Amino acid sequence: MGSKLELLNRKKEEALKGGGEARIESQHKKRKLTARERLNLLLDKGSFEEIGMLTSHRSTNFGLDKQQFLGDGVVTGYGTIHGRPMYVFSQDFTVFGGSLAEVHAKKIVRIMDLSLQNGIPMIGLNDSGGARIQEGVVSLGGYADIFYRNTMASGVVPQISAIMGPCAGGAVYSPALTDFIYMVQDSSFMFVTGPNVVKTVTHEEVTSEELGGATTHASKSGVAHFAVENDLKCINDLKKLMTYLPQNCEEAAPSYPYEAKDETRLDLNSIIPDNPNQPYNIKDVINQLVDEDSFYEVQETYAENIVIGFAFLAGKSIGVVANQPAFLAGVLDSNASNKAGRFVRFCDSFNIPLLVLEDVPGFLPGTEQEWNGIINNGAKLLYAFCEATVPRITVITRKAYGGAYDVMNSKHIGADMNYAWPSSEIAVMGAKGAAEIIFRKEIQEAADPAAKLLEKEAEYAELFAHPYNAAKHGFIDEVIEPSVTRTKLIRAFDMLKNKVSHLPKKKHGNIPL
Repeated sequence: MGSKLELLNRKKEEALKGGGEARIESQHKKRKLTARERLNLLLDKGSFEEIGMLTSHRSTNFGLDKQQFLGDGVVTGYGTIHGRPMYVFSQDFTVFGGSLAEVHAKKIVRIMDLSLQNGIPMIGLNDSGGARIQEGVVSLGGYADIFYRNTMASGVVPQISAIMGPCAGGAVYSPALTDFIYMVQDSSFMFVTGPNVVKTVTHEEVTSEELGGATTHASKSGVAHFAVENDLKCINDLKKLMTYLPQNCEEAAPSYPYEAKDETRLDLNSIIPDNPNQPYNIKDVINQLVDEDSFYEVQETYAENIVIGFAFLAGKSIGVVANQPAFLAGVLDSNASNKAGRFVRFCDSFNIPLLVLEDVPGFLPGTEQEWNGIINNGAKLLYAFCEATVPRITVITRKAYGGAYDVMNSKHIGADMNYAWPSSEIAVMGAKGAAEIIFRKEIQEAADPAAKLLEKEAEYAELFAHPYNAAKHGFIDEVIEPSVTRTKLIRAFDMLKNKVSHLPKKKHGNIPL
């Protein structure tokens, strides 16, 4: 037995070295951690149980039979984060550049199957040069096997991707099918075709960072939900995200001990400017309403006219969707609608209640928006709210105009509780625009058209630029003093905690993608 144990230990030591010391050193020189170092930071100390450590590829093409590395370029297994079980894989760039082939893919597929069967989240740390071309179509089949399982697991268990190196070609579609994507600045890239191919086909000169770096995908494409400075920050932020999420679709959103206190927030009474056209930062409102330092924003630098993120309210996890008056006046456009719609659907998938803060003057007008599908894109957000069965509460802080009022979780599309501040204006449009339409002829014929417009604008505002008509019709449950909003929210969400709502029986709906 002694010699057999010695052989086992030698093989384990070989597997732990990955591609060898020289390649590990090269990884470190790029400011990147190795696959195993990342897992050691991600998982609770001593909790990792590896699966498939001694696997290796079976290919003999192009001299691969002379290059054998145990593990085949990916470390897979399970462990815990904050005591909660997680399935994980971490691609090892020191072995064949982390390239995916038959055995590599089968290891990931095995972990994904276990994740789905056991209702445990799936976390992938991606650092790969793409398909291992020496294995040909087998590599492509491996990707497709993974894509299929990403889709089957969608809405069943949370799936998180961290891009911690290159991720190109077909490899990008697995992260794209997961719920959240982290990218590391200056060391991670995602693109379907790289700079050289782009130059050949379109004659564009572009760097990897410009084409598919973390900043690009976090601010321009919206592909990345988080862009972070380095591997360590990426892993720590990912661990933070998991505190807001349940293990699977059958579990309630996480809840932590909370000691009740005075929940009044007097600063909210003066947060809305007297001038209805003056901006303010909705994040100041969010931070006053949720538990201290608990708001974790998602897609912070993309479509900044809407703010989304997770928070705790009296210790309970919630999702927040809020118009941002400080950017484009908080209008809804295509990007904002897509951003918020996908977030709403995620929260609904995993039983996370939704808080909506509304200050929206409407949808962004213009040819660019119309030609780029604002109708379909706006409908995605509408569909997401209509379909959501989790507790949903809306607070209208100021403007709620036109169709955007309907879309932003109005009572008419199934919101459970709708509050309005006295500063809110719930109307078809702003007073000035309405007056110009309703009283056009009267204004044109007036001796002083400008004065007449101001007069009619004030007349319309007195009739409609307030929350009381909506309250009279029951579209608003209560007009509240801003300072008591947090108290109202805590009580309302507690009242709704056992909400049961069933959608009509169907295979699935046809969201306007």
